Amino acid sequence: MKAMTISKYGQVPLEQTEQPRPDVRPHDVLVEIHAASINPVDFKIRDGDVKLLIPYQFPLILGNDFAGIIVEIGHAVKQFQVGDAVYGRAEKNRIGTFAEYIAIDEQMLALKPASLSFEEAASIPLVGLTSYQALHDVLQATPGQKVLIQAGAGGVGTFAIQLAKAMGLYVATTASPAGHDLVASLGADEIIDYRTEAFDEVLHDYDGVYDTIGGETLRRSFKIVRPGGQIVSISGLPNGRFGKSYRSGFLKTNLFRLLTLRETLLERKHDVTYTFLFMRPSGQQLEHITEWIETGQIKPVIDRVYPFEDAQAALEYSESGRAKGKVVLKIK
Repeated sequence: MKAMTISKYGQVPLEQTEQPRPDVRPHDVLVEIHAASINPVDFKIRDGDVKLLIPYQFPLILGNDFAGIIVEIGHAVKQFQVGDAVYGRAEKNRIGTFAEYIAIDEQMLALKPASLSFEEAASIPLVGLTSYQALHDVLQATPGQKVLIQAGAGGVGTFAIQLAKAMGLYVATTASPAGHDLVASLGADEIIDYRTEAFDEVLHDYDGVYDTIGGETLRRSFKIVRPGGQIVSISGLPNGRFGKSYRSGFLKTNLFRLLTLRETLLERKHDVTYTFLFMRPSGQQLEHITEWIETGQIKPVIDRVYPFEDAQAALEYSESGRAKGKVVLKIK
């Protein structure tokens, strides 16, 4: 099968290569991929940023989420049948959606929303599951609570704003002027122009923050959360509080404890709980997301769709940070 691979870690371009079609385990289905989306984790994996947590073998097929049609099922599969249109997020140790086929455990899949194209459906799983687990599982947000969602016009932010509004939350977000109309159309209640305003000087007593940026932005977020509130990040340093199955020896070293010292001190100073989110694939949670999509409460936001052979250009555009919404690869 055709696949987009890298041969080593680093700033190396994707190469179109021929790879064997993956083997199907008893609980797996084999999916013919019609579309896949680009996510920041793709270039983090390429650069080796996660190799201490998840070691990969080369050549490595990149890509984490997809939509397609089942063409084969394992003998123990119960939920799906050949011909089903599905979407999902691959397990972290079995990624590889920039390809014509992927084998994936049935528990990681859901039926594709009937109202969406394959390209639209492929834009959902990773950002959808990440946002659902951040807002529902970690923050345990309830109607009427106030949350800040960083980078609202990005791939994660555009989904998270819609999900938060569907959950009945008051949503503040940060965006450049070019993204203001977009995030307003998605339901954001308060928009901070990060180029001219400091969000930590404008916002106060928030119940939670969904951080997608990390670094100094994450640390400033502690100032706006009420005592007893929470911050969940997908871009900060892992602390193992959520998703313990992805702990590694590095997370237990003195070096790691030193790197996370500032976050620990900020937790104590502000009486705020900080959680790094290791998103887990879940077909069951995707089914919940499908319900919101089918009722029109959540709509995909896609910036560009690239043909499969232009996967490198798609990766570069996503990495540039200019995309408003998701970047998608059309594979079939």
